[in-house]
Amino acid sequence: MKEYLNLLKKNQNLTLIKNMIEHLLNKKKNGKMFNIVTATWNPISGCLYNCNYCWARELALTKLKKSKRYAKGFKPSLNESEFHVKFGKGDIIFVSDMGDMFGDFVPDKWIKQVLDHIRQFPEADFLFMTKNPERYLKLQPYIPDNTILGATIETTIDEIVQTDKVSNAPLPVCRYEAMKALDWNRKMVSIEPILDFDLNKFSKWIEEINPFIVYVGYDNYCYKLREPTLKNTNELIDKIKDTSLVIRKTIRPAWFEEKKLINGKQHEPKT
Repeated sequence: MKEYLNLLKKNQNLTLIKNMIEHLLNKKKNGKMFNIVTATWNPISGCLYNCNYCWARELALTKLKKSKRYAKGFKPSLNESEFHVKFGKGDIIFVSDMGDMFGDFVPDKWIKQVLDHIRQFPEADFLFMTKNPERYLKLQPYIPDNTILGATIETTIDEIVQTDKVSNAPLPVCRYEAMKALDWNRKMVSIEPILDFDLNKFSKWIEEINPFIVYVGYDNYCYKLREPTLKNTNELIDKIKDTSLVIRKTIRPAWFEEKKLINGKQHEPKT
């Protein structure tokens, strides 16, 4: 009985800590970058998944198109100059936010060069995000412990990705299966931009993946994706917040919803 009470007390304390951190992180302004991150680093840039909502590709093909790095468009490239960059204690670095370095179009050799570099900085932490987490499983013996392994999973409905031509990346169910199989202490899931979903299935996926943190957010760029209603999104957040630290990014009514009262104020849906 005493052991049970001690365990209960410990769990209550952990819940209090989680709630406090969640409150602090959700108070911070959420832009394009995850708010746990202190900087970005792009030793590998570019991507061939052609996601129809990709801000990075649009940036590379417009404002950055005259730069040497993106002279050939958003084609994946190894950026040798980035390997002179050093990192310090307490840094949390988002690696390759301008691409997907674990995409199946990136050579193993490039990825291992990045992993060798970050291994030199054990007091910093490095966040990876991909739509091809199966690559984590194949490369896991090479991945240093000071990494957070993340995946973007926008929906549970593969048909949306296929029919709406959202992306050429592996289907959401494949990403879920890979992340579930991945044995790693610090896993993260980004549900952004959120697409319509099956509520019970999505909450089950998150529970089985067991990420320590989940980001949830709507599209920021008015692409009129097949979005869930705000009610469904809030229900999902309520379901998963007991097991994961949930950080809300852009949370709003779906673009097709009628005018709604949000926090007592009239909300005009974006067009």
